Amino acid sequence: MSKRILRINSLIKEQISNIFLREFEFPPGVLVTITRVETTLDLTESNVFVSVIPEEKTEEVFQLLNRKLHFVQQKFNRIVNMRPLPKLKFLNEKKTVEAAEVEKILRELKKEKK
Repeated sequence: MSKRILRINSLIKEQISNIFLREFEFPPGVLVTITRVETTLDLTESNVFVSVIPEEKTEEVFQLLNRKLHFVQQKFNRIVNMRPLPKLKFLNEKKTVEAAEVEKILRELKKEKK
């Protein structure tokens, strides 16, 4: 992946995080984190991976994000000075859940070893 795409991914992650912080009211007790951004080489689309804790609230949070997608896209377009502007798409981050499962298995194996 080129340095340019890495910088763009970082910029998108930072700006969308700021929009979430300033403009969104997530349900109480819910932690919403942008874990990574993957932008296509032609800059037409950016996949924004979002992690939600607790997992039971994931569907509720994604309903909110998808309802407000147009609003977030407009805010992002006004903030960022680049062309072309990628179309944003929110996706559920599954790697963090998988990593937690691996950690749990490793802890159990450690306990059995002792």
